[in-house]
Amino acid sequence: MPIVALVGRPNVGKSTLFNRLIGEHRAVVHEQPGTTRDRLYGTAEWRDRGFTLIDTGGIGLDEGDGDLLADIRLQAEEAMRQADVIIWVVDASTGLTAADDEVAYKLRPSKKPVILIANKAENQRRQMDAMAEFAPLGFGEPIVISALHGEGTGDLLDAIVDWFPKAPPEEDTPPAVSIAMVGHPNVGKSSLVNTLVGSRRTIVRDEAGTTRDAIDTPIVRDGQNILLIDTAGIRRRGRIQPGVEKFSVLRAVRAIERADVAVLLVDATEGILAQDAHVAGYVDEAAKGLIVAVNKWDLVEKHPRAQQEYTQVLRRELKFADWAPVVYLSAKTGQRVDRVVSQALAIQAERTRRVPTPQLNNVIRNAVEAHPLNDRGRTLKIYYSAQVGTSPPRFACFCNDPRLVHFSYVRYLDNTLREHFGFDGTPIRIEFRGRNSEM
Repeated sequence: MPIVALVGRPNVGKSTLFNRLIGEHRAVVHEQPGTTRDRLYGTAEWRDRGFTLIDTGGIGLDEGDGDLLADIRLQAEEAMRQADVIIWVVDASTGLTAADDEVAYKLRPSKKPVILIANKAENQRRQMDAMAEFAPLGFGEPIVISALHGEGTGDLLDAIVDWFPKAPPEEDTPPAVSIAMVGHPNVGKSSLVNTLVGSRRTIVRDEAGTTRDAIDTPIVRDGQNILLIDTAGIRRRGRIQPGVEKFSVLRAVRAIERADVAVLLVDATEGILAQDAHVAGYVDEAAKGLIVAVNKWDLVEKHPRAQQEYTQVLRRELKFADWAPVVYLSAKTGQRVDRVVSQALAIQAERTRRVPTPQLNNVIRNAVEAHPLNDRGRTLKIYYSAQVGTSPPRFACFCNDPRLVHFSYVRYLDNTLREHFGFDGTPIRIEFRGRNSEM
């Protein structure tokens, strides 16, 4: 699809416009300048033409934290290099600034189409002033809009689509497998994404909390489309600060919900933390596939049983997700990072598996006979079992009284199904229904 990049100085409303055009609140929007840092991708459609939209951090005159602002500027410049059309957003409410002149200086050498947008033009006076003030910049007459209220966005979308070449015939492509990188702040999620992509896709710094949005990056491995989702670090609820961090965490949780498989990164030098178990709990609640990736393994002193002992600790602390495979890697050196993708694809295959009904009933029947469940003189009887869904695998057991079943017995049947059918890396859902219940 064609690629369209939103650029401009900080706090002109690029993220608000991004959310408006893709039709969902994906980018963090805050009055604090510099909220957006990495490139954020989304998909928009207009006049039956789809395109990829990129939100970028503010560029212009650099002040304050020079290193971080330089990284943000590089991310925006990379977006401009990728783009087929560039949308330059200015602020009609404040008028032309020195930072806008700096952006104009960067855009003039570009041979790509640049569409000038005057945002925050909520009244006729602002619209007239914007026309007079920004037209002399040499990028044509600005399109006046209000991203917050949606005014003028139709004219903008018309102008964007008019630059696209004639659409090629559509081809059937396999759906992408979504892999979300999750974990507490500063554990190496962005470094792992950059290593897998082979370029500096997201900003990586020692400062915790650099990533604020859920950053989507499509890649292809062995003909399979894959969507890598880098997320903001998730803290325990009581430690989440209001404002930008709160919205960043909400987007990380939403990223888990739209992923197929989550990769929980653990810092090998810190060991398993309470936050790690908290994040794993989010993944389990969302019924997503899970990989535990122990990052920075190159920094750990090795001995023959190092991995075995570390895995035992992980299993003890994450006992509710002992079905998740463990991968030891170093995002910095690239050691074993490809195993993350291959393992995620294997887990997705397990999540979509179906068990033949006769085999399922045979396994469940033998399990119940081997360990009958009795409660106050009553015995659980399972008459029939069926797989009722996938992603994750879901099973229904029709029995004489669902109230007889307690958690430990569900756990027993869960382990039995895994022993016979696999389902590595994915949660299983088992429900019990009365004999006369419908499928």
